[in-house]
Amino acid sequence: MLQIIKATCTNGELILSEKLSSELEGKTLQVMIIEPSEPNQDHQASKIQQFLARVNNYSFQIPVDYKFNRDEIYER
Repeated sequence: MLQIIKATCTNGELILSEKLSSELEGKTLQVMIIEPSEPNQDHQASKIQQFLARVNNYSFQIPVDYKFNRDEIYER
């Protein structure tokens, strides 16, 4: 799942601009911090959004029981 939420850092803690889904309750999340550069903040934010949209096009859910089998991909 890919979700972009703005947050403000206050006293070392992230304060999110919106609430997270209840589906995420109890889950550990990975956070990517992207600090836009000041001069072209809107342009930089647009580039980040375009990049994340492209990444999202190639994202898909892997079944919970999926196991990667390296030997299988090298069979001939």
